[in-house]
Amino acid sequence: MKNNKSKVNNRIERINPIGVPAPVGKYSHITKIPRDSEIYVSSGQVGVDFRGNVPSNLNEQVSNTFSNISSLLSSQGLDPDNVIKVNVWATEQIDWDFFYPKWDELFGENSPSMTVAYISELGWPELKIEIEVWAAK
Repeated sequence: MKNNKSKVNNRIERINPIGVPAPVGKYSHITKIPRDSEIYVSSGQVGVDFRGNVPSNLNEQVSNTFSNISSLLSSQGLDPDNVIKVNVWATEQIDWDFFYPKWDELFGENSPSMTVAYISELGWPELKIEIEVWAAK
């Protein structure tokens, strides 16, 4: 069976196998990393800003969260192409028309594997979204 593959950094592969329904969002079904890669696992990143403020609006939290993820990756010499898996937890319905442009700003066409879950609450009552990233280099 054939695969629809794209390579990133000539090492990480994003795969959407033929014979499996197409992704329902901007993600890859499988992200394959080579055996000799270093793995980086982040704690969940939230919508807090540098002053410790958490906006009450979900979309503002989404913006802060993606900014925090970008800074976190840069701090380790990683870029979005190194991200292999993203887990998203939200306490209210995500505004995908807002979320996906932020996703595209970070990942472009090389979307990693992703899981989304809606839950009743996160670690702080004011948090509405938390995003964890896994990366490889």
